[in-house]
Amino acid sequence: MRKPSHRSRAVLAVTAAAVLGVAGCDAVGGNEAAPTHGAKPAPAWDVSPASVAAVGDSITRGFDACTVLSDCPEVSWATGSSTEVDSLAVRLLGRTRAAERSWNYAVTGARMADLRGQVAQAVARRPQLVTVMVGANDACRASTAAMTSVADFRAGFEDALTTLRKSLPKAQVYVASVPNLKRLWSQGRTNALGKQVWKLGICPSMLSDADALDSAATLRRDTVQKRVEEYNKVLREECGKDRRCRFDGGAVYAYRFGTAQLSHWDWFHPSVDGQARLAEIAYRTVTAKKS
Repeated sequence: MRKPSHRSRAVLAVTAAAVLGVAGCDAVGGNEAAPTHGAKPAPAWDVSPASVAAVGDSITRGFDACTVLSDCPEVSWATGSSTEVDSLAVRLLGRTRAAERSWNYAVTGARMADLRGQVAQAVARRPQLVTVMVGANDACRASTAAMTSVADFRAGFEDALTTLRKSLPKAQVYVASVPNLKRLWSQGRTNALGKQVWKLGICPSMLSDADALDSAATLRRDTVQKRVEEYNKVLREECGKDRRCRFDGGAVYAYRFGTAQLSHWDWFHPSVDGQARLAEIAYRTVTAKKS
């Protein structure tokens, strides 16, 4: 076989380099097209998604915001239609489109173990944004021993995200932190009616014997509070692994709910005003230019 000339070898080298260059771009970019020369790559996060699905627990269902011991999804911070709240969906989509392009799959009483099933329902709608607020019920148990372990909480969240990504690899996820349950106790315990409602079984690990300040009661509440902080650490870490997931940075946990933001039936769940504050936090996080 004839030995290739110097010019032929040069042409082959240039061609190989071009092929390897294309392969290298594909390896870095996955299934997303490489940007053309001079063009900026598409951002991973869209600040104006066109549809919203909500998953979570009683807070997202507007529980006790309108009537005692009842859901009131129309005032939900995530997808509600109330003009007093201006939900995240309304702020992002406008009132008319929000009615058509937002869905609430949250369930009162839900825990992290229930999230995967809710996500499975939500993906059928193919939403561009999924909101997640869950974890309070994992800490609000009959006793501190019954609280969801941190390991199980993490596994449940990972499972839910995996379920989402299998069907909607490019859907965005907003994750709200678990509220500061100890602050809710400290605010609500000033109301006699609220404490009577608490006796019906609302968050007993934190709210039972609401006026007790002995060492055992203090230890119990501190144990619940520590678990909530650990849950929030899990949410931050796991969300941080996904480029299309935004955690609120602990904003819901840090928000200082006062009596005006608490339900006047149970003095624990958010009132209509409290729901509006949650919507504000979510909107700021979702529309921020950078996470």
